[in-house]
Amino acid sequence: MASASFVKLNASSSSSPWTGQRSFNQRSGSSSAVRVSVIRAGSYSEELVKTAKTIASPGRGILAIDESNATCGKRLASIGLDNTEANRQAYRQLLLTTPGLGQYISGSILFEETLFQSTTDGKKMVDCLREQNIVPGIKVDKGLVPLPGSNNESWCQGLDGLASRSAEYYKQGARFAKWRTVVSIPCGPSALAVKEAAWGLARYAAISQDNGLVPIVEPEILLDGDHSIETTLEVAERVWAEVFYYLAENNVMFEGILLKPSMVTPGADHKEKADPETIAKYTLTMLKRRVPPAVPGIMFLSGGQSEMEATLNLHAMNQSPNPWHVSFSYARALQNSVLKAWQGRPENVEVAQKALLARAKANSLAQLGKYSAEGESEDAKKGMFVKGYTY
Repeated sequence: MASASFVKLNASSSSSPWTGQRSFNQRSGSSSAVRVSVIRAGSYSEELVKTAKTIASPGRGILAIDESNATCGKRLASIGLDNTEANRQAYRQLLLTTPGLGQYISGSILFEETLFQSTTDGKKMVDCLREQNIVPGIKVDKGLVPLPGSNNESWCQGLDGLASRSAEYYKQGARFAKWRTVVSIPCGPSALAVKEAAWGLARYAAISQDNGLVPIVEPEILLDGDHSIETTLEVAERVWAEVFYYLAENNVMFEGILLKPSMVTPGADHKEKADPETIAKYTLTMLKRRVPPAVPGIMFLSGGQSEMEATLNLHAMNQSPNPWHVSFSYARALQNSVLKAWQGRPENVEVAQKALLARAKANSLAQLGKYSAEGESEDAKKGMFVKGYTY
C-alpha cells in the first residue's frame, strides 16, 4: 500500500503562507536555509485513514471493554461473581454478541485476553465484531506507576516491546489501539507530569501507526478535586497543546488518529455542578483552540459520570456542526445497566443485551444531536465517580 507523505516546513524568520505564523527554523548565520521534515505513517497510511473514518462514522461510537483482569473482577464482584477467566469470557461474550450492536457501535476496545479469546461456541471474539462491521481495538499500555520527581503523580508504562506487540495485535485482527495516561489537577499538574504524558502518548502513537493501528490518544484529566470548570479548561488547554506538539515532533499523521479526551467539567467535589450546555461550551472551546480539523474523530470518555450525564453532555456538544466527528468511547456509561440486568445468570443474557442496545442507541442519538432523556431509569441517573479510579 502506498505511503502518504506530508511536508512540514520550519523557519524562524518567515511566516508560513498557510498559517501566517513563524514556522521556519533558520540555521545560525543563514538567511535562506530551510529544514524540511516529512511526516509519514508508513505503508499503512491509507488503511489508517480508512479505519479512523470507519470508527468516526455518523451515529456510532466506541464500546470500551478493555478493563484489566483486576478491574473486570471488581465489576463481576459487584454482582456476586468470582473473577475467573470463564466469567470474564461469559460477560464479554454477552457484550460482543449482542444482535444489532453494529448499528450504534463502530469500534470496541479489548483487553489482550479478549482479543485472543473465543466464545464458548468456538468463534473468535474479533470475528463477532467484524460480522457487525465493528472494528476491533486493543489496550496496549501497561498501566500507571509513580513518576519520580513529581508531585505524587504518575506516568504510563508500556513502550518497551510495543512495536512487536502491536504487530501481533494487528495479525490477530486489531486495527486500532488505546493508551491511557492521566493528569491530576489536585497534584498540580506539574510540568514534568504533563510533558511525560504528552511524550509517552506521542511515542505510542508513532509506533502504533507504524504497525497499522490507529492510535487513540487519551490524556485523561481526572475528575478528582474541588476545582472549577475554568481551572479544568486551563489545564486541558495546556495538556492538549503539549500533546499535539509532541505528536508533530514524532511525525504522527493526524488523519490517522482518534482522540479520547475528558469533557471539561468542574471537579467532582466542586460545590457547583455544571449543566450540559455549560460543559459543551467549555469543552468545544478547548477543542477548537487545540485540535486540528485534520483529526477525524473525538471519542469522549465518560470518566465516572452517570450514564445519563454522559449522554446528555454528548448531545449538547452535537447541537451544531463541529470540525470533527464528536462521539463517545464509554466503558462504565455503557456497561453499568448491563451488569445489573445480567447478574451472572444465563437466563438474563437477552435482557442484558437489550440494556446494552438501549444505552448504545441513546448515545448514538446523542452523537446525532437527537437524544431525549425522557423515560430514562433512575439507575441511569446515578453517578459512577470513584476517587482514584484505576483500570
